[in-house]
Amino acid sequence: MLENLFRNAIEHGTADTSVRLGLLDDERGLYVEDDGPGIPPEVRERVFESGHMTKADGTGFGLATVRQTVDAHGWSVDIRESVTGGARFEITGIEFDDGDER
Repeated sequence: MLENLFRNAIEHGTADTSVRLGLLDDERGLYVEDDGPGIPPEVRERVFESGHMTKADGTGFGLATVRQTVDAHGWSVDIRESVTGGARFEITGIEFDDGDER
C-alpha cells in the first residue's frame, strides 16, 4: 500500500516532488502526502477504480491496490489536499502495536 502511494506521488508529480509519511494529529491513523499537482475533488473516488489511468503508460492498478489493501484490513482511506496543494491520503482505523486504535 505504501509503496503504491509513494510511486503514485512520484509518477504523477514533478522531478522535485516530495512525499511525507506521518501520524494523523488525532493519532487515529497515518497519512501520505506530497507537494505535487494534487487530485481534483471531483475525481478522487474514481482514482481508486481498477483501470483508472491519467497517464498512457500506467496500469491503473496502483491506487486500486491501495483501496483493496485498506479494505482487506478493515481500514478507511480518504483523499484530501495537502497543505502544499498536493494529494494527501489519510488511512484510519489502523491498530498500532501498542494496541491502541488510531
